[in-house]
Amino acid sequence: MTHETSPHDLIPAPARVEGPYRRGFAPDARTTLSAAPGTETTERWLRATLGAAFGLPLREAAADDADNSIRLRVDPGLAPEAYRLHVVTDPAVEIVGGSPAGVFWGAQTLRQLLGPDAFRKAPVRPGPVAGPVTQTIEDEPRFAWRGLMLDVARHFMPKDDVLRQLDLMAAHKLNVLHLHLTDDQGWRIEITRHPRLTEVGAWRARTKWGHRASPLWNETPHGGFYPQDDIREIVAYAADRHISVVPEIDLPGHSQAAIAAYPELGNTDVVDTTALSVWDTWGVNPNVLAPTEAVLRFYEGVLEEVLDLFPAHTSPFVHIGGDECPKDQWKASATAQARIAELGVGDEDGLQSWFVRHFDRWLADRGRRLIGWDEILEGGLAPGAAVSSWRGYAGGVTAAEAGHDVVMCPEQQVYLDHRQAAGEDEPMPIGYVRTLADVYRFEPVPPGIAPEAAAHILGTQANVWTEVMENRARVDYQTYPRLAAFAEVAWSRLPAPQERDLADFERRMTTHYARLDALGVDYRPPGGPHPWQRRPGVRGRPLQGPPPNV
Repeated sequence: MTHETSPHDLIPAPARVEGPYRRGFAPDARTTLSAAPGTETTERWLRATLGAAFGLPLREAAADDADNSIRLRVDPGLAPEAYRLHVVTDPAVEIVGGSPAGVFWGAQTLRQLLGPDAFRKAPVRPGPVAGPVTQTIEDEPRFAWRGLMLDVARHFMPKDDVLRQLDLMAAHKLNVLHLHLTDDQGWRIEITRHPRLTEVGAWRARTKWGHRASPLWNETPHGGFYPQDDIREIVAYAADRHISVVPEIDLPGHSQAAIAAYPELGNTDVVDTTALSVWDTWGVNPNVLAPTEAVLRFYEGVLEEVLDLFPAHTSPFVHIGGDECPKDQWKASATAQARIAELGVGDEDGLQSWFVRHFDRWLADRGRRLIGWDEILEGGLAPGAAVSSWRGYAGGVTAAEAGHDVVMCPEQQVYLDHRQAAGEDEPMPIGYVRTLADVYRFEPVPPGIAPEAAAHILGTQANVWTEVMENRARVDYQTYPRLAAFAEVAWSRLPAPQERDLADFERRMTTHYARLDALGVDYRPPGGPHPWQRRPGVRGRPLQGPPPNV
């Protein structure tokens, strides 16, 4: 039995397919691998994946033009992430990229062309691979930032699950993992100079089961964190797959886990911060950081260790959150009010802007760029800061028009915790219905934006918030298959949303489901959830009607 894949079954769709569709290159035990300088990451990846899937040694080629070989090289004449995959009559396949990343994306395309068996970890049938490929595929991405945000703070995801998500991202040609490491419900990264952040802040006594309005609780204590060597491993594993990792350390809001560990970080003249524990429910939390020099020094110490763990060449951006920071405690705090007067920032919004500007300068002095949620626009934004536009398009448009770089990730379109159908079987239904088709018709660049502002849109990102995703299977269900549609939006140059060929995409998804099956992804089936994927009786917060386009 063989599985044949057409070049017209690829996801994301390539820019150009040339030449006749024909049976071409099918690797076997004699196939060799020729890797020119700059292609070492792809060489290692091919041996580890295709070599394992088909039981092939993929020995080093005797010459660059050897027959029956996979040939890898870099051509700086191509765009940085562009690639050209060409089947020659030796037979052999050549993958040429404009950079090492381009070569790697070409190898991802080769894997798809070799059929779903190429996505397994060991051979499932004897004999040579029957993998037809076309003559030439030329391809390059539309956006430089093709991201996935993974919230490991609300529900902790073990290291191996994060590594698996990186493999799944690579299979979809996504290249930015935004790792949400801290929040009210947990602190997930070891900071050696502040050990209580993980000794205390990484653990909560119980967890709200479902939406915050649900009466149900999971009484099992929940938590976990990544020791620093685990972080280094995640970053290195991502780099080998040409994926940047953006760490997020939330401030000045979403900070109760840190305050529970170190009560002096909170507004001690307003609340008894020593009575706070790691938060066990969801929503916007009133306990925010105090605007003191001691708090600044504390978080500078945190970020010094973060920068060491996330080197600049793999993680040029550092996310500081900046969203959903209630100002009530600052309004009631004599310390905060004195700070406002001392700094001359006018009001509480100005105080938040002061927080953001301080860390923007601090990061810039160390060769990094600050990025934050679109609330960091409130009170004025530091010139070098970038914006993750989550409340809709408007914040991103405002930022881009002011000359700031933007990542478009509007909640109404690409929050993958939102429900996938209107049926009662959807587990813990949150938000508006966002079907596979809806995500496929998402357009990151809003109509009417001026070209000079549009040039500041770095790309787009799908966000996976995990309040109601308690384990890997739930993350799989909410993320896939919609992430496949999102990946095509981020990579391919598609027509306007209503002109996109949804029928062709759904046809290609038939093949792609077999790939996801081979990878062991617990995705939502097209016909609705399996019985074991449902969560009957657990309250969500479904919103009715079409989502607002804001």
